[in-house]
Amino acid sequence: MSLSSRWSRGAELLGCEHAILGGAMSWVSERHLVAALSDAGAFGVIAASSMPPELLEKEIIETKKLTQKPFGVNLILMHPQLAELVAVCARLKVSHVVLAGGIPSAATVKSLKDYGAKVLCFAPSAIIARKLVRLGTDALIIEGAEAGGHIGPVSTSVLAQEILPQMRDVPVFVAGGIGRGEVIAAYLDMGAAGVQLGTRFVCASESIAHENFKQAFIRAASRDAQISVQADPDFPVIPVRALANRASDDFTRFQHEVIGKFRRGEMEKKEAQLAIEHFWAGALRLAVIDGDVDRGSVMAGQSVGLVERVQPVKEIIAELIAQAEAYYAGRSAA
Repeated sequence: MSLSSRWSRGAELLGCEHAILGGAMSWVSERHLVAALSDAGAFGVIAASSMPPELLEKEIIETKKLTQKPFGVNLILMHPQLAELVAVCARLKVSHVVLAGGIPSAATVKSLKDYGAKVLCFAPSAIIARKLVRLGTDALIIEGAEAGGHIGPVSTSVLAQEILPQMRDVPVFVAGGIGRGEVIAAYLDMGAAGVQLGTRFVCASESIAHENFKQAFIRAASRDAQISVQADPDFPVIPVRALANRASDDFTRFQHEVIGKFRRGEMEKKEAQLAIEHFWAGALRLAVIDGDVDRGSVMAGQSVGLVERVQPVKEIIAELIAQAEAYYAGRSAA
């Protein structure tokens, strides 16, 4: 069985040649990288992140000018203007929407499907995967703790073992720690319909990430991508995986400062929690756009150790495919 036949279900759902989703990375997954991924036969996804509706609308329009191929939009469920963002996607006929950051409401899923979008959601467990399917989700993404940015507690390999054998109702894409084609081939053999990669594409030629940001990836070892520390159990934070630097220490200090203000009655608890959560938004832009990889947040998955140089997206995709095909060929010859 060929690689194309193994991921045909995922490719058909996405409407592309290769069932490789581009992970939605704030400030990185914008029109240039998204269009390059889709033009290379993969599937680009715009990271809406904290964008207001008018900015997302502009980004979608500009992406459509760069590629005629399908692409998607990643929406964060906790966004205060989620309904307006959904309306933008509907008005501009975005073919695929990835919902991240929790379990969506039935109304949100319905509003997307009503205009014809395919809906993809993240499933952190088999129980939630089944719930998402009942809600009408068209495909699932299982992302392990090896990924960059905000992460869950379970590794990719364990999630794959838990969910792939059980979930046949909808296509399942595997994400987190994937940097070579051989592991793509292995997950496809386990039942995955495709994969999602983010870290591997940060150093694409088409990525607008600052050169300092890209060089930090190229220099880094896998162990340098570490999980942020939670300072106080009364103030839980979603863990973030990033390259260890001054920003990592700043985040710990910032938590203590904000929590101290709450303890002294200078801040409400909700205000303090929001301040802690918002720390990374500005820190990420500082690193990705401004190139300050010391004080900014260099979010990266553990596969960063496999990133060796700046390459065009088409070259990266071709490498991954060649590695996967060589894996299958070698096994057939054995």
